[in-house]
This record gives sequence, structure tokens and C-alpha cells, in this order.
Amino acid sequence: MKKMFICIFLLVFILPLFAQTNKAGAKKKMTIESSAFKNNEMIPDRHANNKGNISPQLKWSGEPKGVKSFALIADDPDAPIGDWVHWVLFNIPSDVHELNENILPEQKFPNGMISGKNDWGNYGYNGPQPPSGTHRYFFKVYALDSLLKLAAGATKKDLLKAMEKHILAHGELIGKYSKK
Repeated sequence: MKKMFICIFLLVFILPLFAQTNKAGAKKKMTIESSAFKNNEMIPDRHANNKGNISPQLKWSGEPKGVKSFALIADDPDAPIGDWVHWVLFNIPSDVHELNENILPEQKFPNGMISGKNDWGNYGYNGPQPPSGTHRYFFKVYALDSLLKLAAGATKKDLLKAMEKHILAHGELIGKYSKK
């Protein structure tokens, strides 16, 4: 009985400490926020695809030592056809901790950032445009231990594969938007 209690204790309390803490493999949680909206609140119209399509300001902190670059994915898991990707950006320099509002859609930026393609087939940001109801939009930042060898136009799938085993930390901000 005592051995069984010890085994259960180890499985329930100790083993999870050695396991990865999320699907992305990140071991540390980062903070990501925006001046445009708070976590789980509504995204202003100016950031919607058909109302201005201006990318929101994003700021992150709490990454561990050893970060060589950051990556960003913004997507909508509530889309009728499944996950819809709104923004893919990677090789964000390790000294950059904020993206200003209205990042223009370029393939490559002077500081080394590279844009992937979203599900509209565009470089850069395309904002919320739900066909009906209220959708959630996840803005995810990843701290990586390397620069990624991906070309401009890489998809979310390409980025996730390239980031495998390179994620040191990850943060997430959720905004909501309703068709009006």
C-alpha cells in the first residue's frame, strides 16, 4: 500500500515537473499584451480586415536567457473550415520586444524580420473577418534559441515545423471580434 502511494505521488506531482508545459514545447511562459485590447476582450474595428486592417501593437516580456529570435503567429481557431491564419512573422531580432501598430506587409524587413503568408495568401497581417458570430483571435509569440532558415512566404505549418526543438518560451494574447 505504501509503495502504491509513493508511485501515485511520483506520477501525479513529480513527473509533470519534468514534462513540457505546453504543446509548443515551451518551458517558460511569456507575457504578451496590446495597447489596442486586453486579453479576452474585443479587438477594435480598425484592426478588422474590412474596417482598416491595421495590425495591433503587441509587446512581450518574460523570455529566458539565450533567445536568438522571436516568432509570431496570429490565428482564428473558430473559423468554419478550422484554424485560419492571419499573420506569420519570424526571425524577429532578440532585442525587439514590441511591434508597433500598423506593421506594413513586407516580405523582409531591414532588421531581419521575415513575413510568412497568411491564409489569404498575403504577406503580413490580415485582421479579423468572421463570417458570423464572435471569434477568438490568438496572438502567439515564441522565444527561440536560433534564427530560422525559412524563406519569406513560409506558412504557419512551415514555421511550426522549423521551430520544433527551438522554443524556449511562449506567450499568448486572445482578442475577440464579432461580425457587425
